[in-house]
Amino acid sequence: VQLQASGGGLVQAGGSLRLSCTASGRTFTMYAMGWFRQAPGKGRVFVAAVRRTNTWYADAVKGRFTISRDNAKTTVFLQMNNLKLEDTAVYYCAACPNCIVSSLFSDVNYPHWGQGTQVTVSS
Repeated sequence: VQLQASGGGLVQAGGSLRLSCTASGRTFTMYAMGWFRQAPGKGRVFVAAVRRTNTWYADAVKGRFTISRDNAKTTVFLQMNNLKLEDTAVYYCAACPNCIVSSLFSDVNYPHWGQGTQVTVSS
């Protein structure tokens, strides 16, 4: 599967952005989808994941970010509200076929990745 992410940009603190990630292929529903982010000088960390209709979030974004998927459009979204300076990072979408729940939180378990989209939050 190939993934194409979009929607990043520059936003002021407190603002919102919605990231999109569109997948190729006809087996989209078989994939758990995740969002990870990588801040400058840091490793890639889990942000959110959706598997079937269940969702999971990192504590840092819980209550501010919402992950969702539209299977008909083979697209996963990340709605980001009340953005903070520390949300600045490159955001990556990833797909994991038949992932079990415990595998969703580590990037090493995702074999398919999008190209990343920059999110910059300014004061």
